[in-house]
Amino acid sequence: MKLLSLVGVLAATTITAQAATAEKPQAVASWQKRQSKHLRPVLEVSKRSTAPIPEPTENGLGGMEDEGQNVPIELQNPDALNPPPTDAGNVVNLKWNFGLSNQLLSKGGYIREQLVTDLPASTDFAAAQNHLGKGSIRQMHWHDIDEWGYVTNGTVLIAMVDENGRNQVARATAGDIWYFPKGEPHVIQGLEDQNEYLLIFDNGNFNAEDTTFNVDDWLLHTPPEVLAKNFGLPSNTFKNTPNPFGSINVGVSSNGSVSSPFGQLTGNASWYFSASKMEATQAPGGGGTFKRVDSRNFPISQNIVAQIVEIKPRALREMHWHPNGVEWLYFQHGNARATVWLGAANARTFDFTDGDTAVFPDNSGHYIENLSDTETLTYLEVFHSNVVEDVSLTQWLALTPPDIVAQVLNVSTSVVNALKKEKQVIVAAAQ
Repeated sequence: MKLLSLVGVLAATTITAQAATAEKPQAVASWQKRQSKHLRPVLEVSKRSTAPIPEPTENGLGGMEDEGQNVPIELQNPDALNPPPTDAGNVVNLKWNFGLSNQLLSKGGYIREQLVTDLPASTDFAAAQNHLGKGSIRQMHWHDIDEWGYVTNGTVLIAMVDENGRNQVARATAGDIWYFPKGEPHVIQGLEDQNEYLLIFDNGNFNAEDTTFNVDDWLLHTPPEVLAKNFGLPSNTFKNTPNPFGSINVGVSSNGSVSSPFGQLTGNASWYFSASKMEATQAPGGGGTFKRVDSRNFPISQNIVAQIVEIKPRALREMHWHPNGVEWLYFQHGNARATVWLGAANARTFDFTDGDTAVFPDNSGHYIENLSDTETLTYLEVFHSNVVEDVSLTQWLALTPPDIVAQVLNVSTSVVNALKKEKQVIVAAAQ
């Protein structure tokens, strides 16, 4: 078992965070002004311009790149090109961007996934971005793993039925969440012109196994006379069932009307949570807000829980770790960086932007910093658990006998006594 030492945590973190990257924002801004929609013009401009281009050289170390330089990628990952001096050891890649995923195109929308084959470190989670046009239907189906959904744009109709015949139909708008337990059937339809939602599954090997069961596929592989006997219908009733229907197809918007003779899934039994109407909690540190959605306020959510986080410009999600497992992240908007410390002098800093996913290993120490001077960083923290838990490094130090902490860190007790005793969650930028 690895021992995660306190001194290691502090040594793995860049103390002068802003100073270490002081020259990088100017290079990024200069390049962004010269960006084109297409890669070729971008590269042609880079050859003519005298504006600074990122190079793997800093403080007399490294050298100039001669070939194979991909400027847009290097500008999105400045801490990979020139790592902070506190990075050390061998930490595997922990990030992926949906823009690199295989695009599954349908007439009614598209799906693109992040699987363990894309991000090998993500064994606990797989994810999928889904896009539906108005009236488009995500096939009626169920999974042999749990599904957690989060609407990022538009409005979708979700309909589900449990084993006792209780049903629920809901209009989920941007910011809302659903949870479909393993084996429970459901369907999703787009209601606005453009609709998008993010799905999280509690198995990184999602598509490598037979985890999705589509209703049309079952009907098409059952003898017609059996279908007739099962439904009490003529044997040719399903002769025009599409072969195959596909994951997504065009349709006409439903009004969501259905009877509920056996009751509805409401209250603690509900599979839908209107997080968009939930009041966000102000972080004690003054640096942003968070919405925590787990089994304590959404009881059906037993294996996947989440925190919706907004960090103000230059603020910091304080140094912490999660005692109950792996953390999976989705960066919806903004630019951030995080150093992930795995103990035993292993640490690596990653940069994140829109569409990035990440996985932080079980109990690893980390922070998340908003790098923008003007924009709020919005992202999801997702956990394979029934509750969201985190331990604050500052709070731990502040609530341990100060003379012990002072000896371990070789600082004065006055330094320890000045630490915040309340968990800050998100620390505001220095004024």
